[in-house]
Amino acid sequence: MESSYTNNGTAMKESIYKDMYKAMWRWHFYAGIIFAPFLIMLAITGAIYLFKPQIESFLYKDYYYIEQGKHELSPSELVKKVVDHYPNATITRYRPSDAPNRSTEVGIVQDSEAYTVFINPYNGQLLGKLKDQSEFMNVIVKIHGELMTGTIGDRLVELAACWAVILLVTGLYLWWPRGNSLYGILKIRFKQGKRIMWKDIHSMLGIWLSVFILLLIVTGLPWAEFIGDKINRIATATQSGYPSGLWDDIPESVVPTKSVAKVPWAAKNMPVPQSKQNGTSTISLEQVIDIAKERNVYPGFEVNFPEGEKGVYTVSVFPTLPQDQATLHIDQYSGKVLADLRFKDYGWMAKMIEIGIALHEGRYFGLVNQMIGLITCLGLVMIAYSGVVMWWKRRPQRKLGTPPLPENKKTMRIVAAIMVVFGVMMPLVGLSLMIVFLVDWLIVKRIPKLQLWLS
Repeated sequence: MESSYTNNGTAMKESIYKDMYKAMWRWHFYAGIIFAPFLIMLAITGAIYLFKPQIESFLYKDYYYIEQGKHELSPSELVKKVVDHYPNATITRYRPSDAPNRSTEVGIVQDSEAYTVFINPYNGQLLGKLKDQSEFMNVIVKIHGELMTGTIGDRLVELAACWAVILLVTGLYLWWPRGNSLYGILKIRFKQGKRIMWKDIHSMLGIWLSVFILLLIVTGLPWAEFIGDKINRIATATQSGYPSGLWDDIPESVVPTKSVAKVPWAAKNMPVPQSKQNGTSTISLEQVIDIAKERNVYPGFEVNFPEGEKGVYTVSVFPTLPQDQATLHIDQYSGKVLADLRFKDYGWMAKMIEIGIALHEGRYFGLVNQMIGLITCLGLVMIAYSGVVMWWKRRPQRKLGTPPLPENKKTMRIVAAIMVVFGVMMPLVGLSLMIVFLVDWLIVKRIPKLQLWLS
């Protein structure tokens, strides 16, 4: 009796294991087939963006670099030359030269379009202008972040990134070493057919790069509009972003800082203070720059001009290290610094996210960071591509080739509970799951031919 009971228990465990494997394979399959194109796009554009400094220095060398002179013109003189050349334009920002051979940048809006004008700070010669939205890296960012389609694209990219986490988890479960086999872990079987070869490549890259891929996903999500906004609100509410009481008794607007300037993630939702008018005269651009330098703002900072009578000068900088970040709001009349947010002021969550973003963009520890990111991105492309190749080679004729459903209802409930957890952690995943279930219930189950094709 004991032997029979033991055998039954072992058989049940094996049945549950097989059903769990089927369930994980099914979710892995669907997520891979649907989101592989998005992941390949994200990996390629991300790999390009890693080398932003090198690429931009090459593409725009005639705009960026100049011969060093003896005496620089004042910021006001340089701005006047831009105004004289573009009389109908509005000046929006100013970036002082941060190296002896570097041009000065002046931001303008002309005919409702934003441009950057490059000017030689020594002789005032205009080197040319670039449309901000057409700059190569801005286009790459638009593709990478929103597929060039705005909010809808942003949500699709975020959804793909979230489902990539599920792909990683289910993939590790499917390909985790069992027994003594090292194939697909340390060895690739090149001589046992192309499908076996692609299977080993897929699993080996997935396992060895899983930590780096997960790091890329997690550090990129804070910039996504939906989940990033939720993270930022949580950080602000818990004071793990920026401390809410840092600038007491300063009049605040309802405008977030991200609306008036390009600022670090931690400062995006910080309310913009208001200038207190004490006359008609405003401080000069030179005074704003002097204030920034006196406060040791890292070179390469940008001055954003006030918007309206109550607007402020906003100084921000994106250096290589997040520890050197700064966001300042300066009263346009008195020159009083109304807000000065630095890395040391960030809460623990904001500090972690800013470091994560620097790692994500390949700028935290130089070329080594870039190369690790490049290897991870190329590996992700190969993982997605090899997965599609494996499906194509095994799929039945005129069918999608979906892995079979688990037979054990208990297994189905366990997997459903796991997916609910993912849905709670990543709301867009939860929404997509609801849509999938509705489509399956309202459409698929009522069309036999569609069921046959999906089998």
